[in-house]
Amino acid sequence: MFPTLNSLKISGADVLPLIEGGKGCCVTNGNTSGAWAEAGGIGTISGVNPDSYDSNGIIIPQTYSGKTRIERHQELINYAIEGGVQQAKIAHDMRKDNGRIHVNILWEMGGAETVLKGILEKSKGLVHGITCGAGMPYKLGDICASFGVYYYPIISSARAFKILYKRAYSRSAEWLGGVVYEDPWLAGGHNGLSNHEDPEVPQDPYPRCVELRKAMRAIGLDETPIVMAGGVWHLKDWIKWVDNKELGPIVFQFGTRPLLTKESPISQIWKDKLLTLDDKDILLHRFSPTNFYASSVKNTFIKDLIERKKRQLKTSLTIVGEMVVPIKIGKNKNKTFYFNKEDASKAAKWIKQGFTEILKTPDDTVIFVTEKNSLQIRKDQKECMGCLSQCKFSNWSDNEENKYSTGRKVDPRSFCIQKTLQNVAHGKDPDKELMFAGHNAWKFKNDPFYSNGFVPSVKELVNRIVTGD
Repeated sequence: MFPTLNSLKISGADVLPLIEGGKGCCVTNGNTSGAWAEAGGIGTISGVNPDSYDSNGIIIPQTYSGKTRIERHQELINYAIEGGVQQAKIAHDMRKDNGRIHVNILWEMGGAETVLKGILEKSKGLVHGITCGAGMPYKLGDICASFGVYYYPIISSARAFKILYKRAYSRSAEWLGGVVYEDPWLAGGHNGLSNHEDPEVPQDPYPRCVELRKAMRAIGLDETPIVMAGGVWHLKDWIKWVDNKELGPIVFQFGTRPLLTKESPISQIWKDKLLTLDDKDILLHRFSPTNFYASSVKNTFIKDLIERKKRQLKTSLTIVGEMVVPIKIGKNKNKTFYFNKEDASKAAKWIKQGFTEILKTPDDTVIFVTEKNSLQIRKDQKECMGCLSQCKFSNWSDNEENKYSTGRKVDPRSFCIQKTLQNVAHGKDPDKELMFAGHNAWKFKNDPFYSNGFVPSVKELVNRIVTGD
């Protein structure tokens, strides 16, 4: 029998050690997080492009009228602050003084610091903690301490935490509510795989968390909780982690399971899709414009990116070395490129298949795409609103000193992440959009809790989780 979960003091209150993982672009909102907190845990609203509503409660579409990227970037920041505050109010009202409410911020999103401060300034007393990852958020502790809220850095190794603490968090240790270990092989969304870790060879999270606890104990953080995030489905599979003296206080984060609840704002077609996934349908890839690894469903959207990258060749505008075979490319075939004999054969085949346009990459290669895809890619790049601090797809950077540019060529092998995440979150076909998912998303299909298409309320899900199932 699964042991009783003891409450822990988190963000100033005794709560169940269960956190709803934050998911960006309004996928975790005030309704889901408020319900999770009301059930006794910690709900997490997304500060990454959350929805806001008009006076009739209708979602305000995030459209952009600014003529420049900088103007659109400011519009994006305004949307995020307004949406974050509205969602915090909804969550606060729903929790009925139970649980805690956190806000999740992606540090590598455009204007992250401004958005975080804006939400905290306008939602005082409504938000109890901030989780933040994707990058090295050195300013997180100082910002949260200035507002009197707890912070929870998301890391994927003890080494990353030690760097953050030594450089920044030691100044605000009293507000460090916990450390989120997000497993880089198991968690959904963007993951923190380092360059020396193999994406195809996952490591056991237990020794990695033991190492993290040792690093925390060395600086007096014996009782500061570690949040295990990524790959958590049934708590009975993690029984050796509960009341474990070697690990110390442990909290479990659920990111994927709350997608399939009555309160979840995702579309019915997305919920239905979750119930069909198999274990080979989840892919850890590096197509994201953040340049981080990311875990998502291997759907038509991802398969198209895989095939696009395969249609990639070295070329030259002049005869160089073995590049001696000329091919006229483009709608009017008015551009001549030179390839070696082997690649020229591939290029001719792709052109015959309809991939008549080429787009240059930052790696001195070209990819072959259809005319329709070429126009769409260029349109998406042109309409960039600066949703990331640095974007390899559009070359946007929110660094004014760098003239709002990464200084690199745009990369057509990636995509506009803001566009596709807004699409999938607001009812578009999830097979044709980026569909983030944790490693265990395929378990919906085999878990008897969801048999016959059953969709629980958040309360029913939390009650189920505490039993170990």
